Amino acid sequence: MATPPERESSITGENGWFVNTHWSVVWKARNGDSTQATDALNKLCTAYWRPLFYYLRRRGHGFEEARDLTQGFFAHLLQADQLQHLKHQDGRFRNFLLTLLNHYVSDERDKAQALKRGGGQAPVFLDALTEEERYRTEPSDGATPEVLFDRVWAQTVLERAGKRLREEYESAGNGQLFEVLRQLPPGRTGSSYAEAASRLGLSESAVASALFRLRRRQAEVIREEVAQTVTETDDIDEEIRYLMDVVAR
Repeated sequence: MATPPERESSITGENGWFVNTHWSVVWKARNGDSTQATDALNKLCTAYWRPLFYYLRRRGHGFEEARDLTQGFFAHLLQADQLQHLKHQDGRFRNFLLTLLNHYVSDERDKAQALKRGGGQAPVFLDALTEEERYRTEPSDGATPEVLFDRVWAQTVLERAGKRLREEYESAGNGQLFEVLRQLPPGRTGSSYAEAASRLGLSESAVASALFRLRRRQAEVIREEVAQTVTETDDIDEEIRYLMDVVAR
């Protein structure tokens, strides 16, 4: 069955950027449209496994169990026969993954192992030991597993945006400019701008202009990243506000 046109299309923003949504990646992989789609889905799994791992840890699963369940879930998701049973859904990609994970954990509850279920599909690599160390630094603020999942999801989106922005500057030969500008505090203060200007060989006004352009581009990249996780353009601003609020809690 062909993908509904309104679901297969990408999202175009005000500044002309053009992205395939995470939904379209799942849908194309489900229909077996290309090996590239399956590879893209694998990359999504690699990028977004951390929020699910943290969620399972907060739900009381031990380190090894949470690691195996997360890895097993993605290996399960990447199986072609499993993708054939998926139905495209409206909404947010984070909610979609969390719902599927809960179903998977429920199905696996009575099984002895949650690992090594790839059906020939290479398992997603999880640097679980490193993430376990990061998880242990999470504040003991009584956050529910769902709130922690959303918080780490938001952090992951921001990290992806930051990585893209850094790569853009580096590819243009402006890696030092990026490093200096990103360390400047909000609001113009004489000493910090003067030091940045000295390091870059620019005037303070040029530093201020460069910082304005960086922050404007940063906002655009964050918007592009969030746009990939929703199905409707009308949901982008609402999702951004929600994720920023979650990070600020």
